[in-house]
Amino acid sequence: MDHSEASWNLFGKYPLVNSHKTCHKSTVAQDTVAAILSNDRPLIRGVAVRVLITDLDLGDPGYEVARLERELGAQVRVARCASEAEVLREIEEFDPHALLVQWAPITAAVLAAASSCRLISRVGIGIDMIDTAAAREREIEVRNVPDYCVEEVAGHAVALGLALWRRLPQFDAEVRAGAWDAATGAPTMKRLSTATVGLFGFGRIGTLVGRAYAAMGARVLVCDPYATDIGYQRASFDNLLRESDLISVHAPLTDDTRHAIDGAALARTRRQPILVNTSRGPIIDAHALNGALRDGTVSGAGLDVFDSEPLPADSPLRTAPNTILTPHASWCSREAMPALRAGAVQNIIDAFAAAERS
Repeated sequence: MDHSEASWNLFGKYPLVNSHKTCHKSTVAQDTVAAILSNDRPLIRGVAVRVLITDLDLGDPGYEVARLERELGAQVRVARCASEAEVLREIEEFDPHALLVQWAPITAAVLAAASSCRLISRVGIGIDMIDTAAAREREIEVRNVPDYCVEEVAGHAVALGLALWRRLPQFDAEVRAGAWDAATGAPTMKRLSTATVGLFGFGRIGTLVGRAYAAMGARVLVCDPYATDIGYQRASFDNLLRESDLISVHAPLTDDTRHAIDGAALARTRRQPILVNTSRGPIIDAHALNGALRDGTVSGAGLDVFDSEPLPADSPLRTAPNTILTPHASWCSREAMPALRAGAVQNIIDAFAAAERS
């Protein structure tokens, strides 16, 4: 990909429609996609709605089952699918009208087998595990929960960036080892007000991240072709790479953004930036990042998401210098967990209850 010319096409295009929340068509960054597909195909009337929960790692699915049974009179089947074959087996046995999906792969083959399916509700924001083109072709609506963890992810991203900017991992290690010498780190530390922070993606989460850095005096650049009224300086992808001291990733994972930050992109950086990713792991080429961390092209990385999760035990990122690694935890809070589960269930209740009323 020619990053200099293709930078404004890195995000792909999703037709935005209604979800259980209103979505303003200002960006397709991952944290703002409210619903990807909609259609006029009739939902089920006069029969018990069958809902397949393909997978859920958030605890006992009793909450989801109870609400769907109580509010829709639904028949609910709970599975633990991790592969296409497992999803196919469940669909063939249960013939669901709706899928509640967390991580299970909803491929074109799965959708071809799901002849009765009218709706997919994603337990989360990103929808990269769903073949949306195949869903569109079969007039299956896809909904997500776009706003349950905006504050949490933004705070996590800023925390990772600031911890690396202020050398907190190094200071912590030095004190634990018996040292007490802050001055030696001073030559490598700069005031945040002298920094340029580049945001790759600018939806709800990116907006909060930009606001936080701007409040501390940083110059903020935004690379997002669909964002409007950003309040900060726009930048091409190339300029973002060249000018940023810290790059924070908030874009969706699409065919175009997969490995957008690869070896060639990292080689075009000029300021040994810190790289933070709380969006989707495959946006960054992990192999290239590992090399850039070890040769000093990138001065640090705060990563909450990875190509493969859980992070493999033999991943070189585990030993890469100046990194903070967290287990896809940026969404977590006492408030976010119930909001996520409630939103995913509400998508299904709203769709089928509305069909019964019409």
